Amino acid sequence: MAQAMKIAIVDDEQDMRQSISQWLALSGFDTETFANAEDALKKLGPDYPGVVVSDIKMPGMDGMQFLKRLMSVDSGLPVIMITGHGDVPMAVEAMRVGAYDFLEKPFNPDKMTELAKKATQSRRLTLDNRALRRELGDGTAVMKKLIGSSPVMERLREDILDLGQADGHVLIDGETGTGKTLVAHALHAVGSRAGKKFSLVSCAAFEEEELGRRLFGPMLDDGPQPLVEEARGGTLVLEDIDALSDGLQARLLTYINEQGSPAETRIVAISNLQAEDKTVEDVLRPDLYYRLAAMKITLPPLRQRGEDILTLFARLSEQFAEEYGCDAPEVSAQEAAQLLQAPWPGNIRQLINVAERAVLQNRRGSGTIASLLMADNEETQPVMTTEGKPLKEYVEAFERMLIDNTMRRHKGSIVNVMDELCLPRRTLNEKMAKYGLQRSDYL
Repeated sequence: MAQAMKIAIVDDEQDMRQSISQWLALSGFDTETFANAEDALKKLGPDYPGVVVSDIKMPGMDGMQFLKRLMSVDSGLPVIMITGHGDVPMAVEAMRVGAYDFLEKPFNPDKMTELAKKATQSRRLTLDNRALRRELGDGTAVMKKLIGSSPVMERLREDILDLGQADGHVLIDGETGTGKTLVAHALHAVGSRAGKKFSLVSCAAFEEEELGRRLFGPMLDDGPQPLVEEARGGTLVLEDIDALSDGLQARLLTYINEQGSPAETRIVAISNLQAEDKTVEDVLRPDLYYRLAAMKITLPPLRQRGEDILTLFARLSEQFAEEYGCDAPEVSAQEAAQLLQAPWPGNIRQLINVAERAVLQNRRGSGTIASLLMADNEETQPVMTTEGKPLKEYVEAFERMLIDNTMRRHKGSIVNVMDELCLPRRTLNEKMAKYGLQRSDYL
């Protein structure tokens, strides 16, 4: 849910601030008013969830001083200045200092509303980006997104923690949709560069000349820095490294060699090459490949992750059910087996798709999970993989999913879970211990 945006109105004239407040409130904004800048500064801290509308001429601390104080607290805070007739030069100076825009009295109320809408949209984007950067900078938060208790996922998390602390460049490969970019974020977040810049570019998204400029420069005078400069001291992620031309491979190798050891900027290369007769090692020049692949992570395909499939499906279904305002579908034992047996060529990306459509089907009261799997795999008859599993594994996976779902639904209430599943407390405790389920995770 989007954060509600506020508008702080600062003006020493009571009639003016009340008039602006009433108009913006009628336009759907949440307003608060202040008679002077000093009072406003007590409330307007970093990450204030809104924008500021302020008069330029006020007794005590005037609008320009107020603006400079606000910019020192949060340079991304949109501040709309209100000027009197003849104060335009001062308003231009305010823009130079960092004001979002200005309005000259008497102003059109509709113009005020339109400007407030644009400013709040800008503010929301700024705050969302900050929240995302904080999340990606929090190794714990990113690692929690790597859901799963299968042996291959346990190993993956261990590899990320080990390699995240190292300085060498990393190559990540694996089938499409397995979460390679998320792993790149995790490597950055758990390492010593966590507080530094994280820059990402797809080598397949640009023509060679444009990609060369974006990576190495020169850029236009008023344009952003080349990525090798922007990411200096942090992490530079190159998606689709296998699409890099011979010329740019040579420039990248030169850049890596010039950095020396340990590297100032870490390169994380991601390969999405899926050809059966060709690997990323075949398309990269050997000296570049071995520099990038000194540390390598290969992500496991979903079909090898066993009961993780059911855990992920349950979590995704709950998320989509909450989004669409309906119940998540109940998964039967037969459907659980079908989910475990499906080949999942699109991996987690495909699972997300299936979970969303299953929720929409459940809302309509029609359709089955089997039909969704058949539709996704109609070219690969039927939905089963070639990798058979013992019946015991299917039973245990379904049992774990059932207990996990019931614990979530009852928010960790052991009594309610015992009643619904008709289990004595000792048996439930033993099964939760067996499957690594902890009551504290559901409270």
